Amino acid sequence: MELTHFFHCPYCLSEISMLLDPSVQHQEYIEDCEVCCNPIEIVYTLENGELISFSALSIEQ
Repeated sequence: MELTHFFHCPYCLSEISMLLDPSVQHQEYIEDCEVCCNPIEIVYTLENGELISFSALSIEQ
């Protein structure tokens, strides 16, 4: 069963929903914002099917 998580794009501040796979405890990847198309670094950790930490960061310095 996937978890739905809402967060704000670090570029355009639009609210975005994302499905998280609870069978994978830790993930790091780049995903484009569905509104402004800028790349977002997504990092999250799950423990026992619950979200422990989540970050959505701009990859631009």
